[in-house]
Amino acid sequence: MAKLNVNGKSHEYQADPGTPLLWVLREQLGMTGTKYGCGVAQCGACTVHIDGVATRSCVVPAETVKAGSKITTIEGLSPNGGHPLQKAWVALDVPQCGFCQSGMIMAAAALLKSKPNPTDADINAGITNICRCGTYNRVRAAIKVAAGGGDAKTAGLSIQHADGSLT
Repeated sequence: MAKLNVNGKSHEYQADPGTPLLWVLREQLGMTGTKYGCGVAQCGACTVHIDGVATRSCVVPAETVKAGSKITTIEGLSPNGGHPLQKAWVALDVPQCGFCQSGMIMAAAALLKSKPNPTDADINAGITNICRCGTYNRVRAAIKVAAGGGDAKTAGLSIQHADGSLT
């Protein structure tokens, strides 16, 4: 059996040669936050971190991930949802359907690690994930909120929440 280090824990798996990491994560390890979108690394729904680098797991054969590599999925980013990006996503009501959001958050986390205070151009270059609902303005605002320390009022969006409050 082969092993992967996922979210800080060693996991054994068995898969046919060429099986994408995405399917090992979802089907064998139960990490279902990582989504299948397109299967050709274009949409980004399957984004995870491998050694801190945002990686589209649908095209990476599991067998090619080095034994010492550290894989982080959305479940491992923050088990309690306390990561600044996750908090910003909630504060700004970023997702509509939510399908692409785990991959979007993982891409954004990698971006903020390399560029803690990204410009719009940095966000455009670093976040190439596709959101079918078109929440790109909210994604950009949430990234800026997370980078700026978490104050949602600085996002520049006027969002009315279900409780009637405005952000």
